[in-house]
Amino acid sequence: MKNTIATILLAVSFLTSVAQNDSPDFVTYDIDNFWAAYDKIVSAKDSAEKYALINRMYIDKGSPGLQAMMQARQYTAKSYIDAIEAQPLFWASVRPNTYKAKGLAKEIENGAIKLKQLYPGLKPAKVYFTIGAFRSNGTTMDGMILIGSELAMADEETVSSEFPEKLGHLKTYFKTNPIKEIVFLNVHEYVHTQQKTAGGYDLLSQSLYEGIAEFLPTLALEKASPTPAIDYGKSNDKTVKDAFEKEMFSPWIYNWIWNTADNPFNIRDLGYYVGYAIAEKYYEHSEDKKMAIKTLIKLDYNKLDEIERFIDKTAYFSQPINQLKTAYEKSRPVVTGISEFKNGSQQVDPALNQLTIHFSQKMDKRFRSLGFGKPGKDHFPEILSAEFANDGMSIIYQVKLQAGKQYQFVIEEGFRTEKATPLKAYTVNIKTTGK
Repeated sequence: MKNTIATILLAVSFLTSVAQNDSPDFVTYDIDNFWAAYDKIVSAKDSAEKYALINRMYIDKGSPGLQAMMQARQYTAKSYIDAIEAQPLFWASVRPNTYKAKGLAKEIENGAIKLKQLYPGLKPAKVYFTIGAFRSNGTTMDGMILIGSELAMADEETVSSEFPEKLGHLKTYFKTNPIKEIVFLNVHEYVHTQQKTAGGYDLLSQSLYEGIAEFLPTLALEKASPTPAIDYGKSNDKTVKDAFEKEMFSPWIYNWIWNTADNPFNIRDLGYYVGYAIAEKYYEHSEDKKMAIKTLIKLDYNKLDEIERFIDKTAYFSQPINQLKTAYEKSRPVVTGISEFKNGSQQVDPALNQLTIHFSQKMDKRFRSLGFGKPGKDHFPEILSAEFANDGMSIIYQVKLQAGKQYQFVIEEGFRTEKATPLKAYTVNIKTTGK
């Protein structure tokens, strides 16, 4: 009985704190503004008029949440006009659902109350229901929960036939009836507003960051995660873990998080599962569950050693972190040489117009990165063009060199293999002959 009374008082206290705010903690007017603009845009004939409408009627009137969502996902007026023009059937099908946002406030507040019961230190967060252009169903910024309603409020009837291949994952996502899991999504994002930093520093830490936010709602709401990657991971833990261990220290996360389903597992966001599994294992083996939840939320992703010590405590991976990191460093590709000269040469012909850089492993042709050396941009060669060899084992730069000049540049870690393993940085330092 005492526990019941405490729960009721906690709920009343939380709702009272919400009611006392000058503005509601649940903002939906961006949805109305979007559809008002949409109706004008689809009947406008002139492109300039369409841009003026989206700016005047939607973006300029946008809530702080919309401005934050646009910043977080790099939306522009063009993002919206392109989406409106390319997917008319989609917009018509999802529109009725987006209007349901106003009726969800109570459910979402109840989800926050349940999370507060698990974590009494929960800080309030305002929820903004925005409409975006297919880059996020939900994220956070500056303590705000930002919902991309065009995705988060879709269902299995939402039309996806107009989407290009790069958005093919949305077809699968809509089949999961995301609108039915809007409370879970909000609790997930609510957890993010409580975490100390806005993300991790590599694949491993980012996976933990997301996985904790996916695990805690299952405790608060007493229901399973609706994310397909969680079920898949539980059924294929060793296979997923073995593959993850080979990439876990990469700064490039997109084979595992926010990726398409076009991967060896045919499922996206498996990084969420790995982080979820680590959090779940830690929680299940903790005697003090309240303290375990606080620890999970309060992890500081700016402190590499702290995160890695925490993960080692769970003994989730096949080896300690330092051993896995040593193996990872040994697996990284390197520059094996440059065809046209030996690095360090002070006798390079200034008439040379081509540099062929060779790698120890096949590179992902979508990515390349050259940077300035210590002397700065004045000692960086003029690059005219770049093209990978068909086998991905080398890249050819067309260059223009000056006589009698010292050049220094860095072949950077932005080069990566198809497994997203970054190249070990390689500094080129040469001098051309003549004056």
